[in-house]
Amino acid sequence: MSDQLTRTRVAVIGSGNIGTDLMIKVLRLSDRLEMAAMAGIDEKSDGLARARRLGVPTTHEGVEGLVAMECFPNIEIVFDATSAGAHRHHATVLAAHGKRLIDLTPAALGPYVVPPVNLDQHLSAPDVNMVTCGGQATVPIVAAVSRVTPVRYAEIIASIASKSAGPGTRANIDEFTETTSRALEEVGGAALGKAIIVLNPAEPPLVMRDTVYCVVGDCDQEAVRASVKAMVAEVAAYVPGYRLKQEVQIRAIEADDPLAPLTGAPAGTGQLVSVYLEVEGAAHYLPSYAGNLDIMTSAALRVAERLASS
Repeated sequence: MSDQLTRTRVAVIGSGNIGTDLMIKVLRLSDRLEMAAMAGIDEKSDGLARARRLGVPTTHEGVEGLVAMECFPNIEIVFDATSAGAHRHHATVLAAHGKRLIDLTPAALGPYVVPPVNLDQHLSAPDVNMVTCGGQATVPIVAAVSRVTPVRYAEIIASIASKSAGPGTRANIDEFTETTSRALEEVGGAALGKAIIVLNPAEPPLVMRDTVYCVVGDCDQEAVRASVKAMVAEVAAYVPGYRLKQEVQIRAIEADDPLAPLTGAPAGTGQLVSVYLEVEGAAHYLPSYAGNLDIMTSAALRVAERLASS
């Protein structure tokens, strides 16, 4: 617990791009959290070097090194910015010490959390999962549509700059598609979800772009558009570079359209909602085109601050 006078101490496991950006966000942006430690496994990583320059205690001996640190007993929340496989080990070790975990990997041992959709439902969970970058960007949109009308099918395409996809992201591609698809259903409310990721090699690198398709029955189009715009504003409150690329598009699905069976509605009454998003990073540590990483660290920070104030 924390109040306005006492900050909640947090640690980051993972000294790569995501972990380092998250550390800098805690130091620069949060008045509720105190950066107590960073743990990694590469003694020469830029993340650990930067942490030391910023006065943050470090260890290059991973989670075991973190547990052995003098500051460890006072740490309440641990961010895991490593990999799905590593998180399973970290969760076992840290659960024995009663630490709360915010998981930025696709391991999904705990409930999926997307801040504007379901954060308040999981404030007591010991290990919450931040889904994926694509999930953080698109699940809110599917949820915005589903709160107006049932979503029979949701498909998202997350396009990210190839340069923003490090070893951890590339190693977790399968988990990305599976985790994001499930989150579209379990958090977004879609009856069926599908996720696709594209690593765009364009030079200069392009910012993250997400396309969201929702197949619905007959609906109030203006209510859908209003709900989506309101949700975009909620996400942009903690991810300033999150925005609609163009107006929400809604078109009729004809009876002979391949999507028609997915509407769950009489032939000729289904509709396709198309939402096009752009996510530009805040460039605290990562380049501005890496909006896919920025939305993950921004969402994790949002969750930690809410946990700290609960």
